[in-house]
Amino acid sequence: MTLQPVAPPHPLTVAEYLAIGEIEPGYSELVEGRLVMCASPVFDHQDFLFELHSQVRSQLPPGLVAAQDLDLDLQLVPADGPGTVRRPDLVVATREAQLRLRREGGVLRASEVVLVVEVVSPSSVRTDHVVKRGEYADAGIPHYWIVDLDDPVSLIACHLAGDFGYRDGGAVTGLFSPTAPFAVEIDLDPPAPTGP
Repeated sequence: MTLQPVAPPHPLTVAEYLAIGEIEPGYSELVEGRLVMCASPVFDHQDFLFELHSQVRSQLPPGLVAAQDLDLDLQLVPADGPGTVRRPDLVVATREAQLRLRREGGVLRASEVVLVVEVVSPSSVRTDHVVKRGEYADAGIPHYWIVDLDDPVSLIACHLAGDFGYRDGGAVTGLFSPTAPFAVEIDLDPPAPTGP
């Protein structure tokens, strides 16, 4: 038996969205009060994301933590308004945010995040490059990286530039070595695992 989702009677707040819980298969996001269903990422997407998370996490300065696949309240409207909750592939947030979530529960807040990363899927090209780029900038998240897995793997590093939203220096391949939001070296073409 397959259950069909029932549309809520009104645009959801972040609290109402969180009360729904997990929806299977795949996952959901909240966009201006509307539930949006997203397909689960494919193997290559998850494999690259695991490697990226490992590289970032091992080089983080004290006070910052990295996590995959967490709900993120973009805080674009008051708590009683139709909220927007995205689930970036990777976030780097303050350790204080992690401790707050342990104490209080709830969801990560945009004001606690220094970096979001999205790995582009064939079905998310426009969403990641245009829609989320605008949303994350409006939410005041200082840095946004967009990774494209097409060969060669490339990364666009966006940073807030005042009234202009995000600015970027174009796509990079190979070794990526930014100094902001923290100094890190990312190998965008890590060696493939060897078999037995």
